[in-house]
Amino acid sequence: MRSFASFGRFAVLPLALACAGASADAIEPGLLARATQDGRADALIVFGSSRLPLAPFDPRADVRVRRRAEVAALRARADAEQAGVRAWLDARGVAYRAYWIANLIQARLSARELAALAARTDVARIAANPRLPSRLPRPAVASAAADAPRSLAWGVERVGAPAVWAAGDTGQGVVIGGEDTGYQWDHPALKTHYRGWNGTSAEHDRNWHDAIHDSSGNPCGNDAPAPCDDYGHGTHTAGTFVGDDGEGVQIGVAPGARWIGCRNMDAGAGTPARYIECMQWMLAPTDRDDRDPDPDLAPDVVSNSWTCSPGEGCTTGAEIEAAVDNLVAGGVFFVAAAANDGPSCGSITAPPAIYAASFVVGATDDTDALAMFSSRGPVAGDATIRPDASAPGVDVYSAWPPNDYRYLSGTSMATPHVAGVAALMIAANPGLKGHPDQVAAILRATAATAGVTDPWNSGCGGLTIADWPNDQVGYGRVDAGAAVRAALAADVLFTDGFDD
Repeated sequence: MRSFASFGRFAVLPLALACAGASADAIEPGLLARATQDGRADALIVFGSSRLPLAPFDPRADVRVRRRAEVAALRARADAEQAGVRAWLDARGVAYRAYWIANLIQARLSARELAALAARTDVARIAANPRLPSRLPRPAVASAAADAPRSLAWGVERVGAPAVWAAGDTGQGVVIGGEDTGYQWDHPALKTHYRGWNGTSAEHDRNWHDAIHDSSGNPCGNDAPAPCDDYGHGTHTAGTFVGDDGEGVQIGVAPGARWIGCRNMDAGAGTPARYIECMQWMLAPTDRDDRDPDPDLAPDVVSNSWTCSPGEGCTTGAEIEAAVDNLVAGGVFFVAAAANDGPSCGSITAPPAIYAASFVVGATDDTDALAMFSSRGPVAGDATIRPDASAPGVDVYSAWPPNDYRYLSGTSMATPHVAGVAALMIAANPGLKGHPDQVAAILRATAATAGVTDPWNSGCGGLTIADWPNDQVGYGRVDAGAAVRAALAADVLFTDGFDD
């Protein structure tokens, strides 16, 4: 069951969070006790209705025009609804971060401050913003010979990318954004594909953002001025969507695309505020001081190999869903990992894979069998087929810092394959820019089903693996050649021809 209404092309928070004011029972259980015990607790101050007073936009309009108007409206709403609380916090010297994409403020608050804020009529509720250890995969142990650079990663070949390249489409003119553990931007397979690199020097403003501000002992520190990966996971995913060292190591599906990145995890651990901050930055990238957001520099595709579990603060997930919905409303194709909790049915349980606006990806092996670990649908309370599709995610060979390569398995590895295929589609038909719904429809319609199996589960949600689509593999394993052919034939709403 979806908790968001819509107004035109814009997502809005649940109307249940109306501006009637909050009370002590609007504070998430346990948050007051934590603040009392520790002196302060990390919290999210959530504001009332996010309904935007905007008329629907013409979907044929240039996506940049629509995105500029959306960002302006979101910022204006947050400025108006948050003004009183910002002034209250400023007067008491409480540090905070305000977000407009989901209309909330993050701050570390005492029990007394929590109670005072909960009593205000302009606060809807106060949620926790906890931090938990990472659950991200680590590289498989392999011999040095096994880790020697491969000329062509098997997953890139399996989705059919080389045949698309041979026709002249490598993803040129498309930008992929990554939200992950960070990136080694100057890795041999990534450097020339980074939007911030001009061939001579690097410019990180509006091409990189660090949402880690208060870590202790992290090797990248806080507010890293240049892309840095404290874990390796992000570098690996970026390698799969664009990686190519120019000397024969071809690990990326769309090597002609450009990439930008945001670090939303501290050594693999995220929080709702970090996830939201990166999505806000993707919708309107800022300079290194987080100023002057520019929606014209938003990526065309965002690859998300992370989940936000209830333990990380996604108890309702409403705020993260608002951020996802608003990013997609801004014309960005949002690809999300299904998670690694299979093979049971109903194991897609965490944001952002449970949201309608996400394109959800499962993981297959080199025989097109669904991986045992790949989470299956259906999503509780939702009749939508999940995952949407699947892609190579077992023993995927890709970039690893520093200047190395490793094998990793997970739906985290499958997701960037789909981001790369989407980039190839948009490069083939630039009219698909700003129309993520059409990109998603083409990917579903062209996914391969022949020979795709699930040896670990016979069926989910009343469907079997013989039914297409199904809640195990989705519509099938993504097929770049078929998707690009369909993209070329697509009757898109608007073709503006601009390049990023």
